[in-house]
Amino acid sequence: MPFCSKCGFEVQTENPFCSRCGAPQQVGTTPASEKKPKNANDLFSGIDAQTASILCYVPFLGWIASIYILSVDRFRSNNTVRFHAFQGLYLFVAWLIYDWVIEGILEDIITRTWIITRTVRFGFTAAWIFLLFKTSQREVFRVPFISDLADKSVAEQR
Repeated sequence: MPFCSKCGFEVQTENPFCSRCGAPQQVGTTPASEKKPKNANDLFSGIDAQTASILCYVPFLGWIASIYILSVDRFRSNNTVRFHAFQGLYLFVAWLIYDWVIEGILEDIITRTWIITRTVRFGFTAAWIFLLFKTSQREVFRVPFISDLADKSVAEQR
């Protein structure tokens, strides 16, 4: 139930004036705290293309934003945002392949792999941060091999 904007007394939503002080009230409106989005897409309606592109490169979590961006209709016609989403997703897949497959093979071949593995992991994290920075500056940086896959994926979606 709403309260009077002047004296704070409880008023009915259909009353145009406060019954205590007589101040005019907004009829039929609900406070912003009581408004709820109509559907799940309204939760992200305030996100613009630039922010969506940046979210694709958040280290270790950007894949979630990438999948969301690729699944909604809102960014279906924006090829730049879709390129960033695919490139961020493929960079995460490359990290997974390294982490699950290549690192295991290296451990079997080389006895002390911790220097190599930490360097490569640092490289992936640095790449994500670099891409996050470049995208925030409205630049499109193309990661070798991964950007070609992203271009093909965007072209196939048209």
